[in-house]
Amino acid sequence: MKAVGSDAARAVAEAAARQSYGKLVAWLAARTRDVAAAEDALADAFAEALERWPRTGVPEKPEAWLLAVARRRRVDAVRRRLTSEAGRDHLKLIAEEAEARMTDEELPDERLRLMFACAHPAIESGVRAPLILQTVLGLDAATIASAFLVSPATMGQRLVRAKTRIRETGIPFRVPERAELGERLDAVLEAIYAAFAEGWSDPAGTETQRRNLATEGIWLGRLVASLMPDEPEALGLLSLMLFAEARRSARRDAAGEYVPLAEQKCAEWDAALIEEAESLLRRAATMGVIGRYQLEAAVQSVHAARRLTGLTDWAAIRNFYDALSVIAGSPVVAINRAVAIAEAEGAVAGLAAIYVLGDDKRLNDYQPYWAARAGLLARLGQVPQAIDAYDRAIGLERDPAVRRFLQGKRAALRH
Repeated sequence: MKAVGSDAARAVAEAAARQSYGKLVAWLAARTRDVAAAEDALADAFAEALERWPRTGVPEKPEAWLLAVARRRRVDAVRRRLTSEAGRDHLKLIAEEAEARMTDEELPDERLRLMFACAHPAIESGVRAPLILQTVLGLDAATIASAFLVSPATMGQRLVRAKTRIRETGIPFRVPERAELGERLDAVLEAIYAAFAEGWSDPAGTETQRRNLATEGIWLGRLVASLMPDEPEALGLLSLMLFAEARRSARRDAAGEYVPLAEQKCAEWDAALIEEAESLLRRAATMGVIGRYQLEAAVQSVHAARRLTGLTDWAAIRNFYDALSVIAGSPVVAINRAVAIAEAEGAVAGLAAIYVLGDDKRLNDYQPYWAARAGLLARLGQVPQAIDAYDRAIGLERDPAVRRFLQGKRAALRH
């Protein structure tokens, strides 16, 4: 092992977290069904790595080192809690594991089992997806809360309760049988898409907290699609993410400034990813079951067709959002539908669709709502109201490039 500075040790530890966090938590938790204890043990292992690696050097196999330390910490924790014969049996089990030799090549990947445990019917439906995001990807409660439009404190409490539920009810860590798979697939797909969306909102990959979640989301999507090749919604979700990922490089210009979809250069889109996404969507369409992710992928397919036709078929997009509003109605779908209506029928019709949503309090802190509202008000010449809406959108936007784009729109109105 080679000694390194604290910054280099931290970089290695963060790289190990990006690559292995969920894999290690899944392996540890699958043995005891105690997700919180697995996370605590792994957190201790990362802390020890940051303290020791600058002095002793980075191990040749960081993942194996972290696993060994986490298992020792878990044994210590159980020993401290030991109060019964059952506890002694538990301690013996994990002590035997700790003595077993295991390299990172031999560590089985049990993330899919963990995902389905988190999506078990015994877990409250609204927390299944956030739980998967935290246990498999290591997101903190505040980051997850921002994706689900709730407060960090509320999200933290829900996650703690869910982990307690897994431990106390003995929820099995296994991939369900085919007959029961469908009812839990929705939660798994929702979690994957939420992870991808969080990474997508950090296009430059500059926020280490998000740890390139778009790539993680696509990886998880491929995993589920490979497990369930005949499940149209799994294919639809992977298609949707690939369509979006294909446009990543076009979302910023050479100076790093935000470029909206309508102004992106189609030549900068990744043709191979688009072709793969189209193939997945066609395959899903042959299975005769339409769902949310297939419809959202179909919207992206229409946008992608602009590279061939030079035009965007907004009427088709509006129709897809009409269908989405029936089977998966949400404020987000409603906002996108309003934008499509504005493009297909005019700003007055689009703004009317926006105003219908005004009583939904979840939109008060949702940037796309205020940005869409501002744009439509501006098109109708309602400058003061548009400036107010831009102010709200700018205040809510986390991405500096998007914030500058919105500020430019507002400045143009002032002049």
